[in-house]
Formats: sequence, C-alpha cells, structure tokens
Amino acid sequence: MVHESGSISIHTENIFPIIKKWLYSEKDIFVRELVSNSSDAISKLKKLVAIGEAETGVDEKYYIKVIVDKTKNTLQFIDNGIGMSGEEVKKYINQIAFSGAKDFLEKYKDKADEAQIIGHFGLGFYSAFMVADKVQIDTLSYQKGAEAVTWVSTGGTEFDMSESDRCERGTTITLYMAEDSREFLDEFKIREILTKYFSFLPVEIYLEDANAEKEEENKEEKELKEPKPLNDTNPLWMKNPKDCTEEEYKAFYKKVFFDFNDPLFWIHLNMDYPFNLKGILYFPKLKHEFETIEGQIKLYYNQVFVADNIKEVIPEFLMLLKGTIDCPDLPLNVSRSFLQNDGYVNKISGHITKKVADKLTSIFENERENYNKYWDDINPFVKYGCIREQKFYDRVKDILIYKTINGEYVTLKDYLEKNKEKHENKVFYVSDDRQQAQYIKMFKDHGMDAIILSSMIDNHFISFLERNESSVQFNRIDADISQNLKDSESEVNEEEVKEIQQKLETAFKEALGNDKLKIQVEGLKTSSISGMILLSEQSRRMQEMSKMFGGMNMGDMFPKEETLVLNRNNPLIQSVLKMKDTESKKEDVKLICEQVYDLAMMSHKQLEPDAMTRFLERSNEILSRIANV
Repeated sequence: MVHESGSISIHTENIFPIIKKWLYSEKDIFVRELVSNSSDAISKLKKLVAIGEAETGVDEKYYIKVIVDKTKNTLQFIDNGIGMSGEEVKKYINQIAFSGAKDFLEKYKDKADEAQIIGHFGLGFYSAFMVADKVQIDTLSYQKGAEAVTWVSTGGTEFDMSESDRCERGTTITLYMAEDSREFLDEFKIREILTKYFSFLPVEIYLEDANAEKEEENKEEKELKEPKPLNDTNPLWMKNPKDCTEEEYKAFYKKVFFDFNDPLFWIHLNMDYPFNLKGILYFPKLKHEFETIEGQIKLYYNQVFVADNIKEVIPEFLMLLKGTIDCPDLPLNVSRSFLQNDGYVNKISGHITKKVADKLTSIFENERENYNKYWDDINPFVKYGCIREQKFYDRVKDILIYKTINGEYVTLKDYLEKNKEKHENKVFYVSDDRQQAQYIKMFKDHGMDAIILSSMIDNHFISFLERNESSVQFNRIDADISQNLKDSESEVNEEEVKEIQQKLETAFKEALGNDKLKIQVEGLKTSSISGMILLSEQSRRMQEMSKMFGGMNMGDMFPKEETLVLNRNNPLIQSVLKMKDTESKKEDVKLICEQVYDLAMMSHKQLEPDAMTRFLERSNEILSRIANV
C-alpha cells in the first residue's frame, strides 16, 4: 500500500477537545466503546459467514484481547472480527460520525439482525483520544486479497496511513497513553472496568499483562496455564426460563449482587415482540425496613452494561428490587448512558410493570401460603409501587393483603366483610403493636379485629387507599372506639351516668391540675382497664403532618383532641368515686388519678422525660405505701 497522509474530515476544528472533555459522562467509557467495537466486528463477521458471504476456519473461536504494557506505555484492544480494508478505514475512521454500523445495516438490511450490531467505529472509536496521545489501528479485512493497513493519529486532525505487518484477520487498536491517564495501565484497574461493562458479553474477553508474561518467561519452571475469559458469554437471562433451575437463579443472583442470602422469588422477562427485552428481576429478602432503598437494576444493551437504575426505563418503584435487564431496542444516544424517544421507552417501562404485577398475582392465586410469607418483605415495595404507578395499583389492588392482630393475612375485602356488623366500612389499624398493646388486647377481648400498618410508608399508603377507595375510612386502634367497647348490658340510668361523669371529671381535673383535659366516662365490657387515651384520627394525622414538615409548630392550627376515657366498671375508678369527698383520702385520690392518667398515656405514646420521672417516683411511693415502708 502506498503511504498516505491527510486530514480527517470533520465539521469543526474543535471536535477533539469536545470528545475529550464532554462527549462521555465517565472517563472509563473508552474501554466500553473500544471493546464494544470489537464485539461488533465479530458479530458482523458471524453474520456474513451465516449468509455465505464470508469464510472462516472450521470451529472458529472468536475472541477479544486487552493487553496492558506499562513498559511501552500502551493499551491494546485486539479482535479477530471482520477487519477493515484501506477504503473502509478512510470511510469509517477519517470521517467522524459516519457510522460503520449504519452503512453495514443498509447494505444487509434484509439479512442482518440490527439488534446484534452496536456501532462499529464512528464516534465510539474516538473516545480513545480521551486517554491517549496517539492512537494506532492495525487491521486486515476478511475479504480475499485484502492488504493490512496501519492508521495513526496523534489526536489532531492529521493522520498517516500505510501498510501494516498484521497477518491475521481482525483489528488491533493501540493506545499510547497520555500522562494523565496512566492509571489505565494498571492491570487491576482495567480488569475492574472490563468486569463492570462486559461480565456477560457474548464474545470471550481475555486480559493480559505484557510485563507479567515476560516475568513468567524468566522463571526456570514455567507453569502452563490455560487462559480463562473474564466473562460469561451466556448469562442466565438469555436462556429460556423453562431451561433454568432454581439453583441457577439463586447462584446468578449471588454472583451478580454479592448477596449471600437467597432471594425470595424472581421474574424472568423474555420477550421478542413488540420489542426485544430479556432480564431477571429479583425480590430480595430484607434484613430491615431501611434496606428497601438499596435496590439495583443493571441495564444492559446487547449484554454490554450501560448503567444502574436508569429511571427512564425502570419504573421508579422497581428500583427497590435487584435485577438485570437487557434491551437491545433501547434508543441510546452517543454515550449510551442516556435515553431518547420517551414514548418508546415508556412502553418498555409499562411492560416491565405489567410483568411484575402478573407475577405477584400468579403467586397470590397459586401459592397463597408463600405469598403470605413473602408479604412482610415485599409489602413496602408493593405499596410504594401503588402510590407511584396508578396502573400498577389497578393491577394489584385485589391482591393487597394485610396482617391482622390475630396473625392472619387478609385482603381489604375480606376484612370489611368479616367486620361489617361491628364497624361497617371502617378499617382499624395498629401502627405500633408494642405501644398499642392495651388496645390490641381490648380488641381481641371484644372479638374485634385490626390490621397492622407499621412501616414508614403506611401513613402515605393509608391516605392513598382512602382516595382510591372512597367508601372506606381508616382509623388507628386508639381512635374513638369506645362505642364498640361499651358494656351494653349495664343497667346504669342516665342521671346516674351524668353524676358519675361530673364527679370523676372534677376529681381528675383537680388531681392533674388541668381544667382543659377532655374526660369521658364509659362502662367498658372489661373491668381490668382503668382508663385509656383516645385521639381522633383527624387530629392524629394533623400531628403527623406537623412532624413531616420538620416539626413545625402547628398546634394552634390543629389542637390536640386527646380524650381520657375512664372505665366506671374498673375497681380503681370506683375507689376514686368513694374516696373523693373524704378529706383524709385526698392524697390517695391524687396519686390514683395521676397514675391512671400516666398508664393510659403510656399505652398511647411515650411519656415526656419529666412525666416519666414523675411516674417512676410515684410508682415507688405507691409500692412503699402498700408495703408500709
């Protein structure tokens, strides 16, 4: 070949500085681009062989090699793919942004599978100049009689072309690394990058350290080792779900996400129409509720890693899961990290949402016992998905279940049907089973049921459900439920009730020094409870809203509506009625009233530090009196 020099055809003199600083979002992208080009070159050759327009050896083994050489300050990318002729080098390398893939597909549009071609050279190749002072290409086309070509450029607009001594089909790209990019000559660094992007590339990748090989040659006893590829060329998501075992799914999960725990279950996505989409979504077992923020969905493009958690493709609520999604039909832009064509991407996102809903429905209908077991782990994800995606809620609303205070798992419909005679269209719930233990016991004693909604997301989820199920009202278990707990067989007449109410109200307000305290006297079915605090659902929600806004003082706008309910059937309350007018018993009455109030308040919420101190001191005094100490 005659030596040739010239200028690269570009539209601006400043194209290289732009490429170097702004074209790609991360500096290590050049490795992804150059290896992807090598993979494309091999894919093209395979396609030509398949349609009879190229020939290779029997059982041809395709490969990509990356060679690090600190001594020579070079990083090489070698493949045995389609190669290029001198004319193709001029066309695809000297004319920036003239995509070789586009030209190839146009020529073989009726025979080529577009999904298998990422983009041979074009702008991707020029990412090499982000890290190299000089780039050299040595290439030999698959075509019979082709001559090997060398192309060299130092990052300006000038290049040199001449004959190459390459004698094997394919391409070698040699980067002479810039001073500020020597980090990429570290074998461990390159291994990390290759593993990040190409763990599942369909072509075997080998990494070699040229200096390490020389050290091996100097050893008297050299061990012959068969080189092993860095990647798995046939990842689990590319297989038919019918051919995958439970052990394979679990092993793949642990390998990709470095999680030693088994996932709860998984969804294998596998479709070819109306777009090509494959992947596996895992529902991880959570160690604690806060772990729900640690999901990771890895997005691939023809088995090349693009990015984690791309929100345009993956519905936001699915990012609480872990998984891999490979979609060759994604309209990526030049850096392959950002998406175009929102309408198309929305269809992909919608399909993923549908598949997740279908999987959950299938487990609910066919494996209800397992579904119940999974619920404690998956309910934050499902609830968040309902809040964020109305279509998701519409698909799963009939399979949303709730754990009850009796340990059962019921749907909202089941709960309402079971309790319609006691409280029609009302759902009572527990937000803290320890704090509200007294109320739970009362409910159980009276044959009433409540569901447990104790996760961080449940306050929002309750409001969401009330908007979507307008006939249903949610009330916390310590809301105004005294009507359901009254002793209906009590023979106390109205005048007597009024008198008891007045006496107890006077006694407690005097003892507590609180004229504004709202007191209600009821004859409850159980005599073991002296008193309890009730708070209207509306008032409680306003208080919680105040906390959400950074603890802003909204007390004047939404005053507390706590009510102390006293049980006139309780012996302690009856003793207060007997002793209240006895002068010598006034101190005892005060002690009892204060203790009853604090006990009621403690089952409602935590006492303030000062109140807790007084409660403990009072408790010791009461015990001392009983023991006559």
